Amino acid sequence: QVQLVESGGGLVQAGDSLRLSCAASGRTFSNYAVGWFRQAAGTEREFVAVVSGSGRNTYYSDSVKGRFTVSRDNAKNTVYLQIDSLKPEDTANYYCGTSAQTLAWYGPYYTQRDVYRYWGQGTQVTVSS
Repeated sequence: QVQLVESGGGLVQAGDSLRLSCAASGRTFSNYAVGWFRQAAGTEREFVAVVSGSGRNTYYSDSVKGRFTVSRDNAKNTVYLQIDSLKPEDTANYYCGTSAQTLAWYGPYYTQRDVYRYWGQGTQVTVSS
C-alpha cells in the first residue's frame, strides 16, 4: 500500500520561506515521479511542480517558476518543495501525489491530476501580508 505524508506547512509572513516534505512508503520510491499540487479554499486543485523518479528532471507551473524548487532524496524516500518569497496568494493546502505506474518522463503530462493515483492528506500553508 503506497502512502504519502506531507509536512512542513504553517502560518508564515509574506517574503518568508518554507520547505514542505512528502514522505513515501510502500514501494520502490525512485521508480516514480512525484508531483506537488495545491488547493486554495473554493478552488480546484492545481499543479505546482513535479520531479522525476531519479530527480534529474523537474517541471513547474508558470505561476511558481523561479520561487519554488522541487527535489528529492531517494535514500530517505522523501520529496521536498522549497518555497521562497512566499506571497498571500500561495495560501493553500499543498498535496503530493504519485502515479500507479512508471511512466516515461514528459513534464507537461504530469500537470494532469488524473495521472496521479495516490495522494497524501495535505499540509496547510497560510501566508499573511
